[in-house]
Amino acid sequence: MSRTDRRRFAAVWAQTLMGTSYVPMTSAEVEGRLLGYTDRLVEALLSDPFDPAPGHDVGEDLVAVHFTSADSLARTIDLIGDEFLDVLHLDEGPGWRRRIAALQGSVCTGFVQAARKRTLDEQEAIRQAVLDARDAVEQALRTSEARFRAIFAEAAIGICIADMAGHVLEVNSSLRRILGRPTDELRRMTMHDWLHPADSEGFWRLYEELVRGERDQYRVEKRFTRPDGGRAWTEVIVSLVRGEDGMPLYQVAMVEDVTERKLLQDRLRHQAMHDPLTGLPNRALFMERLTSAMRSREHGDRVALCYMDLDGFKVINDSLGHHVGDDLLVAVSERLALSVHGEDRLVARMGGDEFVILIEDSPGTEQAIEIADEILDTLIEPIRIGGHELSVSASIGIVERQVHGQSAAELMRDADVTLYWAKAEGKGRWALFDPDRNATEVAQYRLSATMPAALEREEFFVEYQPLVGLREFGVVGVEALARWWHPDLGRLGPDRFISLAEETGLIVPLGRWVLRQACRQAKQWQDEFGDAAPFVSVNLAVRQSRDPNLVADVETILRETNLDPSRLQLELTESAVMGTADEPIETLWALTKMGVRIAIDDFGTGYSNLAYLRHLPVHELKIAGSFMYGLRDPEKADPVDARIVGTLVDLAHTLGLTVTAEGVETHAQARRMAEIGCETGQGYFFARPCSPERIRAFIADHVG
Repeated sequence: MSRTDRRRFAAVWAQTLMGTSYVPMTSAEVEGRLLGYTDRLVEALLSDPFDPAPGHDVGEDLVAVHFTSADSLARTIDLIGDEFLDVLHLDEGPGWRRRIAALQGSVCTGFVQAARKRTLDEQEAIRQAVLDARDAVEQALRTSEARFRAIFAEAAIGICIADMAGHVLEVNSSLRRILGRPTDELRRMTMHDWLHPADSEGFWRLYEELVRGERDQYRVEKRFTRPDGGRAWTEVIVSLVRGEDGMPLYQVAMVEDVTERKLLQDRLRHQAMHDPLTGLPNRALFMERLTSAMRSREHGDRVALCYMDLDGFKVINDSLGHHVGDDLLVAVSERLALSVHGEDRLVARMGGDEFVILIEDSPGTEQAIEIADEILDTLIEPIRIGGHELSVSASIGIVERQVHGQSAAELMRDADVTLYWAKAEGKGRWALFDPDRNATEVAQYRLSATMPAALEREEFFVEYQPLVGLREFGVVGVEALARWWHPDLGRLGPDRFISLAEETGLIVPLGRWVLRQACRQAKQWQDEFGDAAPFVSVNLAVRQSRDPNLVADVETILRETNLDPSRLQLELTESAVMGTADEPIETLWALTKMGVRIAIDDFGTGYSNLAYLRHLPVHELKIAGSFMYGLRDPEKADPVDARIVGTLVDLAHTLGLTVTAEGVETHAQARRMAEIGCETGQGYFFARPCSPERIRAFIADHVG
């Protein structure tokens, strides 16, 4: 905001306040003072981090320079809300709107506190006048009474003097105005006639304590109903006047009309607690209501949440424009409000295209599901906006449970998780929170989160399983298999962490580490067993196979370990290899030219392009272990499995490839696979995955 803009805002402010209060300053002086206040408000709005405290000081200063009327405050608050962002040339996004609302509240608080102090000072003067009237001599009494009468009659606050039985003795004009009743009527009333149904029990308890002389003063907020049906919100201070002997003589009630302030506070609270676009309760009000529900319920009471998100809203917003998106949100909110209603239910907009329905005193999961179905049904009919007929659906996460032992944050967390499940399962549906599923996913997440540190702490290790020749039963190769020794969960197989590593991208550094460990081990066997040493076979995940640094990594590791490239075999899944059909295969060719063997793992389970297979630099096919099951019993061998395996072996041999049968668990399977033509076998029949030391002994036992 330029200096000119600030002066213009201060001038508008001064013109707005003109006539609302008597201020002993010229117009130029008022405008100069308000320019200083404008500077402080601008600096507060733009502060980082944001701090609305200067608004409090501005509110106090307005009272200090005699802008004391409720109209002065209301016009100031409205001006800050309507003009400030325009003058600052800022957009009307929710972030700036929240800052403006906070600044308005701070100004209001400072103003109210300063005005209250000013009023209390007046009240103290009145009370002192009452005491002076009691203690002065007759002449002083007349003087003091004259002064009291002047203050009593002209005071801006209402004053009532009553005896200890509660009968009204005297009232001033301000009280008559506040209550809307004539003097005669008020004098016929007692303090108990002022009872209002909204008064708390504490109000009358304080009054009875004062009448008994147990307290000298109390302050309460009280609502009055006028004869015309209007309501007046007041702040009441009731004081006790004692005689020289200390016995109670009179009670004096001072009544300040705070109706405009109350209405302004209610309006500001409504703005702060409701979404400006849809008019629905916002996140703040929803969390306040939910927290209150969690605290106020008894053991055994239940609550339910339906957390809803529109499917494909971003596409509509981006393609048709934000104005269409906003209109769509308004239309959806209207349908929700019509579909979900009741004192025990609350529909709120959480932000963006997310809505939530709170169901207090839930009778059970069935009702929450019925409400979710009603919501989905109400969105079936297309919504027409600006010439567009938009079909929308929603995903809903449902959480329903006892409130005992739960917090609002836990409910929201579980509802958010369940909403994600609904979207993942196809959208346009609801999902119900499942604690077992959630526990599993949390455990998986924790594993995922600890994997990078586990790799640094060397918690991973490698086991090996031999590939055995089916003719002479010599060890041809060994497959390297990653394992994780978790400090809390113990030994974890690859089924617990490989998919997580692929999702997080850690599979690349983990795979590089496994490759280095396997090559070091293979080099030791090469040095010990010479030409009889087996090659080492290392699995490559899909993400690894597409890593642009794969060839360089393999070359570096082979050079570091001094391993003969022919002693290394890299296994890729069938889908990973065939996935390169429309992509360059330079990586595979580069590895092959380096001398590295390439194998296709779990062959027969995918959808291979067999014509393309003959053009790939592949050396071996490893037939999936699922085909071995039908060959366990030689007398009851499944002819279909045998025929499939035989066909795969013939295909491999036609392409000049060797074949390894995976999952060999019996001698019959090993013999049958040898008869079919497989060169090597791998499985529990020969050895389970085990440590390098045990594999070394196995190799030594099978060296001819």
